[in-house]
Order: sequence, then structure tokens, then C-alpha cells
Amino acid sequence: MRAERVSVGAQGERSAEEAVEDAVRAEAAAATREETRQADRDTSRIRWLGDQVTRLRKRLPLRRRFSGGLAHGVMSAAAAIVAYLPTQLLGLREGFWAAITAVAVAQTEFGATRSTARDQFTGATIGGVVGLGAYLGLGPSLPTYAAAVVLATLACWLFNVASACRLAGITATIILLVPHFGPVELMAGSRVVEVGWGVCVAIGTVWVVTRLNQRVGIKL
Repeated sequence: MRAERVSVGAQGERSAEEAVEDAVRAEAAAATREETRQADRDTSRIRWLGDQVTRLRKRLPLRRRFSGGLAHGVMSAAAAIVAYLPTQLLGLREGFWAAITAVAVAQTEFGATRSTARDQFTGATIGGVVGLGAYLGLGPSLPTYAAAVVLATLACWLFNVASACRLAGITATIILLVPHFGPVELMAGSRVVEVGWGVCVAIGTVWVVTRLNQRVGIKL
């Protein structure tokens, strides 16, 4: 009788533990579902706000659009030239990537410039690492290129920088498809340096322009 009581007690304890574990798992699953729904709602709100901003900009009067477009054009051109010239002095053959990056980053307001700059640099770094690894490990070929683009995009999502996917794929494309001279390691490193330099120039340019506009009371 005593043995039976001990056995029944042990089974009861195991059942209680299993019930607690099931409750914890159910609670965790519910929390995960709620986080997913909240993320979906936030994404929808962000898209809606972006659409509203686009509509408001389209309603600006012609004079305001002209002045804003001219100011952004001059700022982008200045950033591109400042980013491009040093690459020629350093002997980088594809310094135009610094200019492209500077234009892309400078086209945003200062509040968004930092996130755009982060995306540009992160995308170039991930694409360069993945493209270089694929080139050295598997050799240049279309299947290797396709796999590199998939892996670069996946890496951006895993690092929670999905907005960097575009430049990551472009960088992997350049490494694996564009003919180049010299070691591929040098080309991948040059790409990251060029993009990083373009990012720095664009941030500096936008910062200076923003501060000057605040002092004189100009709104772009």
C-alpha cells in the first residue's frame, strides 16, 4: 500500500509539472502570436504614413517643389563629387560606388540619413562577405551567383536589416558577375571602403546643410 501511494504521488507530481510546462508553452506561444500581430500592425501603419507623406509632397505648390528639388540636387551633387574625387587619388578603379552611395544617402532628411547610411554600409559588407565566400568556395558560375544573392538577402533578414538587402544583392552581383582585374579579395574590400566613404561624406554633407538651414530658417 505504501509503495502504491508513493507511485501515485510521483505520478501526480509529474502530471503537475507537465501541466505547468504546457501552461508555460501555451503562454509563450500566445505572446509570440501577439508580437507577430503587433509587428504586422506596425508595418501597416508605417506603410500608411509613408503613403500619406508621399501624397502631401505631391500637393506642394510648384515653387516649393522647385526650390526643394534644386536644393536636394545641389546637395547630392556636392556629396557625390566630394566622395568621388579622393577615390581617384587613391587609385580605386570603381570610385563611382562612393558617389552612388553618397547620392543615395544624401537624398534623405537628416533624421533618416543615419538609418539609410547604416543600411548602405551593412548591405555592402554583407554582400561583399557572402560574394567573396561564394567566389572562393565555389567559383564563379550562375548557380553560385544565385546562391550568393539568396544567402546575402537571408543574412540581412537574420541581422534584422532587411532594408539592406538591395545593396547586399548588388554587391554580390558585382563580385560574381562583373569582370574584374586583380584578386577578388581586393575588389570586395575596395567596394566596402568605397561605400563606407560615400556614407561618411553623405552624412557630413547632410549634417552641414541641415545645420545651416536651421540657422537661416530655411526648410527643405
